[in-house]
Amino acid sequence: MAELVVLGFSDKEKAEAVMRLGKELSHQELLDLEDAALAWRTMDGKIHVRQSYSTTATGAAGGALWGSLFGLLFLMPVFGAAVGAATGAVAGKLTDIGMNDAFIKEVASTLEPGRAAVFALVRRSTPDRVREALRPFSPVVLRTSLTRDREEELVAALQQTPPVPGTGPGREPA
Repeated sequence: MAELVVLGFSDKEKAEAVMRLGKELSHQELLDLEDAALAWRTMDGKIHVRQSYSTTATGAAGGALWGSLFGLLFLMPVFGAAVGAATGAVAGKLTDIGMNDAFIKEVASTLEPGRAAVFALVRRSTPDRVREALRPFSPVVLRTSLTRDREEELVAALQQTPPVPGTGPGREPA
């Protein structure tokens, strides 16, 4: 089962950088996301949401494939692809998988103007490596579906300051 983690950021640019980082960590097989979204509030108070998984595009692609196949049966593959893509796009638009849009907007409405949040449904991860990669962005944990102990562990790990090279137990900085 996927775990939900919502991290808050001081601005949209940091949140966008974390979304890019998520893709990079996925390519390195350190993070497996079921869904992710970016929400931000502009200075005039408007809320914007960008989801990483487009059900409309996926539906259109699947519909075009099936439409082409049925079109071939009736010797009209282009027409079949067009009808299939349109039908698939509509079905995809009406499908809500992953995170609930109303939940994303509800949490985003609590953001102060100029701030942003990243929503992630995490299937699997390498927690220590992911936390280490996130730490420079100074995220704040807004919501999670983690147990209280695991959430406290996450908050503590993200608030840690990385060690200064040449320091450590029993060493004085140079």
